[in-house]
Amino acid sequence: MQDVLIIGGGMAGASAAFFLAAGRQVTVLEAEAHCGMHTTGRSAALFIEGYGNVAIRAFTRASRQFFLEPPSGFCDVPLLTPRGTMSIGTAAQRPRLEALFAERVAESATAIEWLDPDASRSVIPILRPEYEASAFLDRSAMDIDVDTLHQGFLRGARRQGAQVVTNARVEAIERVGGAWTVTTTAGVFEAPVLVDAAGAWADQVAAMAGATPLGLVPKRRTAMLVETPPGINAKDWPGVIDADEMFYFKPSSGMLLLSPADETPSEPCDAQPEEIDIAIAVDRVQQAAALPVTHVSRSWAGLRSFFADKTPAVGWDPHVEGFFWLAGQGGYGIQTGPALGQLTAALVTGSDLPKPFLGEGADPSLLSPARFHGPRPT
Repeated sequence: MQDVLIIGGGMAGASAAFFLAAGRQVTVLEAEAHCGMHTTGRSAALFIEGYGNVAIRAFTRASRQFFLEPPSGFCDVPLLTPRGTMSIGTAAQRPRLEALFAERVAESATAIEWLDPDASRSVIPILRPEYEASAFLDRSAMDIDVDTLHQGFLRGARRQGAQVVTNARVEAIERVGGAWTVTTTAGVFEAPVLVDAAGAWADQVAAMAGATPLGLVPKRRTAMLVETPPGINAKDWPGVIDADEMFYFKPSSGMLLLSPADETPSEPCDAQPEEIDIAIAVDRVQQAAALPVTHVSRSWAGLRSFFADKTPAVGWDPHVEGFFWLAGQGGYGIQTGPALGQLTAALVTGSDLPKPFLGEGADPSLLSPARFHGPRPT
């Protein structure tokens, strides 16, 4: 018997395993042939401290130290590299853009700069003057090396004695005598603590364990790679984000990554891109930028799973003993991964929170699953 079973080997489960394995016997149960096959493996993540609601921003800031100074041996390359983001808007979007600018300045004044149209086009020369009326640049945003982060968590967890079992699709969950028995296609596993880090499938896992689902909604997000315009070197461009998040584009692998920033509700599945979403992305970006697209080199989709308040659930289920939620990270699961892994380990083991949490407003009560529950009916 282990101390902790974690269902799901994506970023959530891997980060939890890394921090828990320092003092507990841990097994990660991954349904697929390799960890991170779904959302984690399809993320083009940026570290943006001003992205998301109050809770997300706090736990992103609490992750900063880990990204900048990971433990010795965790990785051989930096987890973050400078990128920056430019938020742009039409004349009609200027009030929204000004509000976003004010929020960012309040949190990181030195890194944020308002740009007039000429200045913004000196940074991104393909922006159309008839479309883009105002913009601001956030120099603090960073590219995240998602695979290095994910593999660092998994490798570090194994070094500390954790087991990572793949092709272990859950077939049944039962609690008997103070312990969970989880039957999978790879065998039967037991532990007193069960961590639900199953991503888009988290509500389904909860229901199997007898917990009340919290209303998780997986939403499809589409992305694609296209060639940069001839004669233009876009390597050092910041990511460009529409003020209303209707599209974004950024350099990636020598090309440009485009997305319509879609959030189409979906059943939990191996998400695939839809032709209409690819066409919408190209159209929206081309309205804002002179970007000829004759061929889409590659396209993909992933599921970003949200609760109604767009805030993760991290903590003990208030009605089911030994059941721990680590779900609903939505589009923020990579940039908050280190903090949510540390929070999970602290709550499961009853230890103190890391010091960086205290100064960043990273209050565990913001993420508590209890916010979804009234008293359990008798």
